[in-house]
Amino acid sequence: MAFIIYPYIGYPLYLYIQQRFQPMSIVKGQIQPTVTVVIGARDEECAIAQRVNNLLQQDYPEDKLQIIVVSDGSIDRTVEIVQGFSDSRVHAVPLATNLGKASALNAGVAAAQGEIIVFADARQRFEPDVIQQLVANFADARVGCVSGELFFRKDATSTIQAEIGAYWKYEKWIRKAESATGSVVGATGAIYAIRRRLYQPLPRGTLLDDVLTPMRIVLQGYRTVFDGSAIAYDVVSQDTSQEWKRKVRTLTGNWQLLSLQPVLLIPFANENWFRFISHKVLRLIVPAALVGLLFSSFYLSGFLYRGVLGLQLVSYFTAATGLSLPVARRLRFVNLSCFFVAMNAAVVTGFWRWITGRAASVWQPTCTDTKR
Repeated sequence: MAFIIYPYIGYPLYLYIQQRFQPMSIVKGQIQPTVTVVIGARDEECAIAQRVNNLLQQDYPEDKLQIIVVSDGSIDRTVEIVQGFSDSRVHAVPLATNLGKASALNAGVAAAQGEIIVFADARQRFEPDVIQQLVANFADARVGCVSGELFFRKDATSTIQAEIGAYWKYEKWIRKAESATGSVVGATGAIYAIRRRLYQPLPRGTLLDDVLTPMRIVLQGYRTVFDGSAIAYDVVSQDTSQEWKRKVRTLTGNWQLLSLQPVLLIPFANENWFRFISHKVLRLIVPAALVGLLFSSFYLSGFLYRGVLGLQLVSYFTAATGLSLPVARRLRFVNLSCFFVAMNAAVVTGFWRWITGRAASVWQPTCTDTKR
């Protein structure tokens, strides 16, 4: 039970107390270094023109902004669309074959000229002041990476909008608290910036560049912070099935991190070790803890254990009902139970993908996800 409660309640409580008594400030300044926005894209003809236009509307000096779109072996019109922009700030870097998102980002950074690299995806949209807000944090010499804030637009057709919204608010609170007291464990992949000189090429097949790169920067002695004034927008998953695919990708990436950067698990080598374990690793153990809790409370006697067993059985029965009868998900408790069970099942699925060597195969382009 402790392994279930601590990651979701105990760790946030610890951050709340630390935020009250040991806050760490960030010194923002009105600086305007050269900036390169890097987008890894594969078959993104449905979104790339709108995305580039959105970036060209940034309120930032034109002579200090560069936009690089790396086409990861696209077979549609992605490269043609990007090369069709007459603006000299826009550049296409076509890769002949599909090497994966990590390789695309490596190619983009290699071609970048800016002092600051802003990573973005093809689907999201930035507010006009995003770049200025992000780079202002680099006036603080201790800051090496800055994550912006992602908002989900309301969609009446989504069946899990409330659940994702509640979970995302909870997750963002943790990130803000981590930033206010030190460093965030990872960044928001759709909107984060780094000092280019701190970038280390990603291993081919890396899924979570937005965790590996920020944590590598922390290992170099810099802070990774969260800035809620740098805002991007995205669309919420339509249903549990779509959210399942997204969550499996993310959780497979969390498992993959343990093999890509094992030093993160060493306390004396990683000053953010306690947060990494609390925020990322222990959540991967929750499914095993849930199984252990179910069997132990079944075999132990006493009112307390019987009560805990009853609560578990009711929750799992409710989730099973919701998964088998979609109409039942109109009830908030049923939908919440389904969401919780599905997300922990995604942890197990992610582990299986990682342990069987299929981690690199789960990244999908935006347009493919949208069509599905």
